[in-house]
Amino acid sequence: MSEQPPPSPEPPDHGAPRLAFVVLGLTFLLMALARGMSETFTVFLLPISNEFNWDRAQTVSVYSIGALSVGLAAPFVGRLFDHSGPRAVYAIGLLLIGAGFSAAAFAQALWQLQISIGLAVGLGSACLGQVTGSLLVSRWFGPRLPTALAVVASSAGLGVFVLVPLAQIIVDHAGWRGAYHILGGVMLAVAVPVILLPWRRIAAGAGHMTRLVQMQAGDDTWTLGSAMRHHAFWSLFGIFFFTSLGMFSISVQVVTYLVEVGFSPLQAATAWGFSGVLLVIGMLTVSWLDGLLGRRRAILSAYTLTVIGILMLWALSRHPNIWLLGGFLFFFGSTMGSRGPLVAAAAMSIFRGKRVGTIMGTISIGMGLGSAIGSWAGGLIHDWSQSYDLVFAFALASVICGMTPFLVAPALRQ
Repeated sequence: MSEQPPPSPEPPDHGAPRLAFVVLGLTFLLMALARGMSETFTVFLLPISNEFNWDRAQTVSVYSIGALSVGLAAPFVGRLFDHSGPRAVYAIGLLLIGAGFSAAAFAQALWQLQISIGLAVGLGSACLGQVTGSLLVSRWFGPRLPTALAVVASSAGLGVFVLVPLAQIIVDHAGWRGAYHILGGVMLAVAVPVILLPWRRIAAGAGHMTRLVQMQAGDDTWTLGSAMRHHAFWSLFGIFFFTSLGMFSISVQVVTYLVEVGFSPLQAATAWGFSGVLLVIGMLTVSWLDGLLGRRRAILSAYTLTVIGILMLWALSRHPNIWLLGGFLFFFGSTMGSRGPLVAAAAMSIFRGKRVGTIMGTISIGMGLGSAIGSWAGGLIHDWSQSYDLVFAFALASVICGMTPFLVAPALRQ
């Protein structure tokens, strides 16, 4: 049964503002769970590759397939949300992640991990991810939508901060197979109360926002085809693709890299997990700068900090010390994903209308492709060069390409 809001206006709901923040908190927690669980692969990378004697590119291919699944599934998640409502999307996502982790505990071959962690967990993360959260939150927030989207996107930071170190502790005590058993069981257990929530009311949105969305759907004629003929579509697609290409060529190997330069596995996992706290701060700061400096300047400032962070990570291999590590976490960690909410808000503003979910989901394919190719390419470059120098150079070039549309695209320079 569809869980769409009723077409006729409802009487004023004085509890709507409070419920809006409850919905914001719910989407925040579910997205934190999805992103945190998917990023735990960074601590599984080393024990899995050591047990099976796989090279870096082979093991990272599991993560790459997951990232690709997230991106390619985005338009279908948007369509499923439109037709079946958030209950179905979130339930499918939690069950896929739980089943994928549970199956991974029995893996004996690379293809089994590629299916269980890459495909199943990737598709589940897409269901709990940015497209679903953005569409649901947009029904509750009007002028404050960019800030609300920033809050939801910052949930990734909380997920990484809590779940990456926790996963490392579980791996240390139960082994990587036991850890996947435990994490899978937790996700399957969480699915039960989530399914039982009052989703009809949650999906209905605030009355004034529902009417506004309906008015925009009637006034605008954007289709996926017409959007794809506009330069803004491909500019936004390119931003997602190249930025993800650079960021994920580094992020999936960060814990292993820190171990190799002299930190203990728990120290490395905790440090990378702490970047999640900085990500929350970075998301909200960039959103604040959006109102203070304008969207374009805020986003370009975030890119500048990312470049500085990559350079500090490169220097860490030559001069390992806590100051360079802290600088990398601050500059890189606080900006990883910080541009996403503003890019999403720009897309929803340019291509507003009843097909915005499909259009936004298709643009998000760029993020999935960039994440998949970037993580795989980073592992391949490391295996080929036996060094991280070219990985960092690749990341820098990609990030610079990602910021270029804000310098040249007319629709994004306003």
